[in-house]
Amino acid sequence: TALQQLDLRFNLLGGGAGEALAEALKTNAALQQLNLRGNQLGDETGKAIAEVLKTNAALQRLDLRFNQLGDGAGKALA
Repeated sequence: TALQQLDLRFNLLGGGAGEALAEALKTNAALQQLNLRGNQLGDETGKAIAEVLKTNAALQRLDLRFNQLGDGAGKALA
């Protein structure tokens, strides 16, 4: 069975790890819930995740609260 939920909240991952996760999500076909709350993710990570969400049909829930996503990420995710 494949991983369907991943909870990484409050791990202080930072932008590099966030962008690596976004890259991994490009090939995701099973993960449905991803919690990235409180990981010091920035604008570039938010934009990368927004780009992935355009083609990722599996992910249904994404928690990005308590990160440092800027206006650029907000617009990309909207």
